[in-house]
Amino acid sequence: MEEDGIVSKAVALIACIAMALFYVAILYAPTVLLRLPPPSSFQTYMVRRFLCAVVSSILSLFLSAFILPVQTKELRHIVGVFGIRKDHIWQAVVLPLCLTSLMYAGSIFLKCVLLLASWRQHTSSAGALSFDSCKCALQQFLDWLSAMSSNILVWRNYVVAPLTEELVFRACMIPLLLCGGFKTYSVTLICPIFFSLAHLNHFVEIYSKQNYRFMKLVMVTGLQLGYTVVFGSYASFLFIRTGHLVAPLVAHIYCNFMGLPVLYSQRNGIISVTFIIGFLGFLWLLFPLTGPDLYNDRIDNCSCWQGYCTWRETIRMPQM
Repeated sequence: MEEDGIVSKAVALIACIAMALFYVAILYAPTVLLRLPPPSSFQTYMVRRFLCAVVSSILSLFLSAFILPVQTKELRHIVGVFGIRKDHIWQAVVLPLCLTSLMYAGSIFLKCVLLLASWRQHTSSAGALSFDSCKCALQQFLDWLSAMSSNILVWRNYVVAPLTEELVFRACMIPLLLCGGFKTYSVTLICPIFFSLAHLNHFVEIYSKQNYRFMKLVMVTGLQLGYTVVFGSYASFLFIRTGHLVAPLVAHIYCNFMGLPVLYSQRNGIISVTFIIGFLGFLWLLFPLTGPDLYNDRIDNCSCWQGYCTWRETIRMPQM
């Protein structure tokens, strides 16, 4: 660390690489290092991975806090460095969620069309809409929620993976890179690379379990890596612009739930038109809905030592 308290670029990059590698390597620690017996069930296997991911996230937070030149012992300011804040929480949830939804305008429209068709089919076969049919639909929805809550993959896709990945690849890495002197636009490109490379372990897992041919495996993995780079850039952008960890977190959960955006449908050309309109709306509202003044009380005299809440090119030390 340099004398002026700013982290050197080399230290920032090495720390980020170490956190990315550790996030993946620790997933294999129970069997490789601890020599634990193979899990008796898939649920046990996933619970082990959950614990490993949580441990990795906690250790990454401590490593970042140790390296970063945080000149305060107040917990509120320390966790604020990582975007863990309770102020402007509704803006950090609602606005990024609305913005992200625009990218899925085609998907949402298609789901509405399918839902409407299913509803019409149900009402035509069951007769007029009645209290019993509404009660049956509500019961089916509650059963679906119950099944979802007990599904271990749901916990992985919508809770553990988004939370731990955003903590490590956004909350820990972005402050380090910004404090290392990297420009904000550079950070939105560097962090996604670490985020994408951390998913390369799926290459081996898919190859060993799915028995894909090598070229098909390369295409599947390349598509996944490309998608993670694009999303990683967007999530990094949200974190830097808003200063809230919740912003990329809700976007991450939403994207995991929706999957890849629907670009077109052979049966309905309106889907493509809807997607284009949503995409243009996303570009138009990208900066207005992520304006720092929407998420921070003071942006002229900013106390955020990374400078994330002003989208400035310089790095400032906190005045605390």
